[in-house]
Amino acid sequence: MEGYWPRDEETAKVMDSDGWFHTGDIATMAESGFVTIVDRKKDMIIVSGFNVYPNEIEELVVGLDGVVEAAAIGIPD
Repeated sequence: MEGYWPRDEETAKVMDSDGWFHTGDIATMAESGFVTIVDRKKDMIIVSGFNVYPNEIEELVVGLDGVVEAAAIGIPD
């Protein structure tokens, strides 16, 4: 990828000097090589020094009986 067209300032925010594109996505890679995007770095909430991703909380809560939909948000201390 060469960048966002024609948005040089936005491109400079996400491309490093080696040409790597930093998407801000959080992903896992299986032993088979498949990559699964699980969340966005900008959505991360820091709780007592731990990185917490709202997507993980929402999936856990939706798995409970009687819960159809959930949303996790961070609020400042």
